Amino acid sequence: MAAKLRKGDKVVVLAGKDKGKQGAIASVDPKANKAVVEGVNVAIRHQRQTQTNQGGRQPKAMPIDLSNLALMDKDGKATRVGFRLEEGKKVRFAKTTGEAI
Repeated sequence: MAAKLRKGDKVVVLAGKDKGKQGAIASVDPKANKAVVEGVNVAIRHQRQTQTNQGGRQPKAMPIDLSNLALMDKDGKATRVGFRLEEGKKVRFAKTTGEAI
């Protein structure tokens, strides 16, 4: 099945400690049904010092379940994603506005 949410999509968090926060998807793991969103679900991780990294306590965005994310339409509101054929190609569209993504 085609992915409803992809890397680079602007999303809003629907549930959890970061409910209402917005961000762009940095990566998606379809097998685990999770995505990493920039600035959302941030945890502190301890990093050992290396030549390229100073080390210490560093914030890191952790994965969040795809069911807790919704795509943002052009108005900045959460929307569901649908699929339709346009000129022989399958495209995603926002259900609120009907506009292709």
